[in-house]
Amino acid sequence: MDGPRSSEPVVVGRFNGPWGVQGWVRVFSHTRPPAAIFDYGPWLAEDGTEVVVEDWRKAGPRLVARLSGISTPEQAAALGRSNIRVARSELPESTPGHYYWHDLIGLEVYNLQQHHFGQVAALIETGAHDVLDVRGGTRDTILIPFVIDEFVREVDLDQSRIVVDWPLEWIDDAS
Repeated sequence: MDGPRSSEPVVVGRFNGPWGVQGWVRVFSHTRPPAAIFDYGPWLAEDGTEVVVEDWRKAGPRLVARLSGISTPEQAAALGRSNIRVARSELPESTPGHYYWHDLIGLEVYNLQQHHFGQVAALIETGAHDVLDVRGGTRDTILIPFVIDEFVREVDLDQSRIVVDWPLEWIDDAS
């Protein structure tokens, strides 16, 4: 993908506090599967500095990592709950009909009748399918299932827009 979004670092997870007494840190992953976060690197800290993962493992249900230059719980705690980013170029290209959530955030949402619903503020994982959380239009929040061909008719990353089959009556009926 070209354009301003292509060079922005992408949030793939966050540090989640120290683990143990040797400076390991807990890692919360936004990737699927969660351990895929360790496939991307180098990680970038909030201040843009590179973070090198020396080792990682599962510790029960959580992921933990040993980071270069961090050897005490206090150093691990200093990372706080800050985001873990990677360069966009580190991620594999998405396949047709599949999108990275971060590419959808901020896109303008219109229905087939060209009514502007607002911008994608977030996506919600429900298990059955993802849901667009659209804000800034005529209503505070509109939730639209992100189901290609059924509700989502077009995603145009170049034009920063999504076209949905979501009539205004469906919004009015929900109030």
